[in-house]
Amino acid sequence: MNWSDEGIILGSRRHGESSLIVELMTAAHGRHLGLVKGARRSQERAALQPGNTVSATWRARLDEHLGNYTIEPVRVRAAALMDGAAGLYALQVMAGLLRLVPERDPHPALYRRLAHTVEHLAEAGLAGALVVQFELELLRELGFGLDLDSCAATGVSADLIYVSPKSGRAVSRKAGTPFCDRLLALPAFLTTSDEVPAPPEILAGFRLTEFFLRRHVLDPRGLALPPARENFIALLGRAPVAA
Repeated sequence: MNWSDEGIILGSRRHGESSLIVELMTAAHGRHLGLVKGARRSQERAALQPGNTVSATWRARLDEHLGNYTIEPVRVRAAALMDGAAGLYALQVMAGLLRLVPERDPHPALYRRLAHTVEHLAEAGLAGALVVQFELELLRELGFGLDLDSCAATGVSADLIYVSPKSGRAVSRKAGTPFCDRLLALPAFLTTSDEVPAPPEILAGFRLTEFFLRRHVLDPRGLALPPARENFIALLGRAPVAA
């Protein structure tokens, strides 16, 4: 058994004296583990840092085996990520959330979201908005996508500022104002704006995705959000966001 694919490194752990088990999110083969022999004592270790895009070939005698990776760097980002905490936290958040997806299940849409987001991890505000959108994509891929295109009550597509916690559908200002204390805020950048949102909007986006992640994904499994998520959100809330 063998295949070749592009992937982004999510993490690694030691195996024996000199090898690493590397976890990739791949374009066509989902989240996939494999052994890289001798990686801890070779120059290859620099290419195996989280956030790097690599070209990987996986080989195993049987499909259910761990298998071995041969990895070549395509885009090395680890050094740039070390310059600031925001990018590292964002990467840890996405890696932790991807572990909610069964290993080896293909999710090309999630891979595309991840690949786009890691290109902007040095830009704290933009990274925050992109991680919110990544979480929305994760909900969609797990079967719990939100409908933010039109109002659940009236069908209009303009002035959508709320989300129903029951249906996960958007609600317009006019229809939702009488019940606003029971609705979730829908930040504008998720529906209309192409600009980098201000920190309060990003934080509202995280509150929205957290509500549905907890309800549909985490609480039923007795799981928690990645610890880095709280640190990432706190960092975004403290720092001014540059456009």
